[in-house]
Amino acid sequence: MCLSIPGKIIKIDGDFAEVSVGGTIIKIGMQMVENVKEGDYVLVHAGFALQKIDEKEALETLQLFREMSDE
Repeated sequence: MCLSIPGKIIKIDGDFAEVSVGGTIIKIGMQMVENVKEGDYVLVHAGFALQKIDEKEALETLQLFREMSDE
């Protein structure tokens, strides 16, 4: 089973981006996605953005992760 986590793009630098994932900034590869800009949300897996997702879906998923970690 694979798990991808929503991240918000903070800064894009060529084929790489800095992304906030749960408040932690990580550097990921952007080679598999197109038409993304700073402020967009992407699904992150194994150091790469897999696809762009809308903000509502990203925030709902992050809330579910927070609820699961509280249990």
